[in-house]
Amino acid sequence: MDEVLKHKTANCWDRYGASDDRAGMDLLANEFLDFLTRCKTERETIAWVAEQAASCGFSNDLGQDLVILPFRSKAALLARRGKKPLAEGLRLITAHADSPHLDLKQHPLHEECRVALMKTHYYGGLKKYQWLARPLALHGTIVAMDGRVIPVCIGEDETDPVFTVLDLLPHLARKQREETVEKAFVAEKLNIAIGHEPAATDEDAKVRQRVLELLFERYAIREEDLYSAELQIVPAGKARFVGLDRALLGGYGQDDRLCVFAAFKAFMAVPAGEHTQILLLWDKEEIGSDGATGAKSRFMEYALSDIIDAWEPDTKLRHVLGRTKAVSADVHCPMDPDYQDVHDKYNASLLGFGPVFSKFTGHGGKYGASEADCEYVAWFRKLLAAENIPWQMAEMGKVDEGGGGTVAKELAIYGMEIIDFGPGVLSMHSPFEISSKADLLATVQAYNAFYRS
Repeated sequence: MDEVLKHKTANCWDRYGASDDRAGMDLLANEFLDFLTRCKTERETIAWVAEQAASCGFSNDLGQDLVILPFRSKAALLARRGKKPLAEGLRLITAHADSPHLDLKQHPLHEECRVALMKTHYYGGLKKYQWLARPLALHGTIVAMDGRVIPVCIGEDETDPVFTVLDLLPHLARKQREETVEKAFVAEKLNIAIGHEPAATDEDAKVRQRVLELLFERYAIREEDLYSAELQIVPAGKARFVGLDRALLGGYGQDDRLCVFAAFKAFMAVPAGEHTQILLLWDKEEIGSDGATGAKSRFMEYALSDIIDAWEPDTKLRHVLGRTKAVSADVHCPMDPDYQDVHDKYNASLLGFGPVFSKFTGHGGKYGASEADCEYVAWFRKLLAAENIPWQMAEMGKVDEGGGGTVAKELAIYGMEIIDFGPGVLSMHSPFEISSKADLLATVQAYNAFYRS
């Protein structure tokens, strides 16, 4: 009787003991690492999703039952028409495609001490010191005044050069060591080294001039073209298996491309169901979900209104959204083996025990959060129990240790049922985040079950 009354969180490694499960886990993990290596910006992520969806019959033709509506290359909504009327609600999973990185400033290029540098402005909540003295790559898009759209990717091919932010040698860092981390690492010094060879010119700043010459040779651009460019500095190199057992997955951008990948794999694997299925991908979550492509924008409203007008023109959008069940697919912070003291161990998650329900996020006294209704949590528990899918319920650290937010609150305002639900990631917001391949498989299965509900 005692065992019946107790709850014990299931371990994914126990659940997926069969050889077929392990083979599927490894196949999925390899696909994810390839995706993570290819997609290091929101534009690259949305382009990958659009290409994969198009190969499966999705188009922007609203007269079809399989629709994809990309928006400004940074957001997208995918829809698969269900059997029930739209007024009975949707099955919607939303994730964000952006990750913390360094952006080039509007006037980036300068020269100091015979080294050409590019000035940056960091994006999102990152630890600045983690970006020093490591190989970095340049990804993005330049749009010239003649209309050319020029993709940029330098630092990923083995023959490419890489870039780096210079660090102060420890021999001269006595004062730096006495400062707090915030004061010791100054944002204005996150400049990337981009050149050293001088140009054959009588002008000053010869190294800077040589960089401009090389950019013109490669892309036929001038310095002014950098004003109409979106260029991001990201960690160079491939995503990799971590550990002798290859059970951990390491790479940049897992918050939140881990959920983008898992939700997309689940979405593409399910057949048409009773309810219309939606996958919604946003930008700008890491800086508050503002802007035209963030979750605070009207993109979702406009896209769904167009779909309603095409499929069921007499249906009201508020009825559709008010009866929708949704998942905010965002990663969670599991217990860190070396920093267990910032967690409430009774309300913390662990790697390898499946995706994590976060009933509410925010900080302190639940400020800046939405909170899932108990009825919805019970519905979701029953759904996963029916398919024996591992899952956890946890909070994001101790009450006053910090906190965080997701897009859930931006969708909750429409009255839909929504909860944060995603796998754990260690070293979150660092240039090399860590997840579990067992959690990845469980997350795809959970999202798949949700779409079929």
